Amino acid sequence: MKKIILLFVFITFNFTSLYAQDVLQPPSIKDMNSVYKKDRNTNKKIQEYTHLREADVMWSRKIWRDIDLRQKINHPFYYPMNDGNEDAVRTDDRRSLIDVIYSAVAEGTITAYDPKDGLDDEFRETISEAEIISRSGAGMEVTTKFDQDLIAQGVDPELAQYQDTIYNPFDRNIIKKWRLKEEWFFDKQRSVMDVRIIGMAPLKEDRDEDNNLTGTFSPLFWVWFPETRKVLIKAEVFNLVKNDAERRTYDDIFWKRMFSSTIFKEANVMDRQIDQYMVGLDALLEAEKIKEELFNFEHDLWEY
Repeated sequence: MKKIILLFVFITFNFTSLYAQDVLQPPSIKDMNSVYKKDRNTNKKIQEYTHLREADVMWSRKIWRDIDLRQKINHPFYYPMNDGNEDAVRTDDRRSLIDVIYSAVAEGTITAYDPKDGLDDEFRETISEAEIISRSGAGMEVTTKFDQDLIAQGVDPELAQYQDTIYNPFDRNIIKKWRLKEEWFFDKQRSVMDVRIIGMAPLKEDRDEDNNLTGTFSPLFWVWFPETRKVLIKAEVFNLVKNDAERRTYDDIFWKRMFSSTIFKEANVMDRQIDQYMVGLDALLEAEKIKEELFNFEHDLWEY
């Protein structure tokens, strides 16, 4: 009987100690912004790809597609906006896709590869964070200004000029498109048509010599998608059906193909992009034609 009483006292004391520790420890910012503790996406693990052998792939085709973040279904990739000032971020529970990827590149968690003016997407050479910032139009800008007070006093303008240095942060809101490089294939071992993303790149708007927008986009850098999954699996995305209890991660969004895109290029003998031989509406129709060919190929594999 004494042993039972001592055991009861011991258990009660332990529970009291644990409760006291919880009271003494201040809650985290994430816990303070919710009525319950959110651990599902924090402890999420990457769902590994099914093992694939070369002998199992009887057909494959590489496709490049652009995701336009100005489309409503793609808004979760773009918002919340961030001008490069981390202190100005208004949300701590979700970030835009460029914020997630660029922060991981800056930390060295994932590697960025040089697109070489949009001509290389095969991850051959790496690119540093400083080069990314420079190509984005950010960095130190030195301008020549004139002291108007000295000029008013009759001083020669050449003697009244001075150098003014301004730092322009990396404005991540300029990233309004993403490009995906993916491979469609038929796995005869599982008898399924499948697709896997190989790489992804943020696209910046091109400007001419007079700093005017040209209407075209080019990759800022490339990242190898399998490497980014360890970062994307931890980053939550806003749920467009307005249910914060059922948020997904960026890895879920790409895995389930929950985005809208336009085919930009398919593997071809001349390695041409669609906009190099089609313009305007014809280019869109060509992209839809390629998409329909992929659908028909899978459909024609079966008998009904």
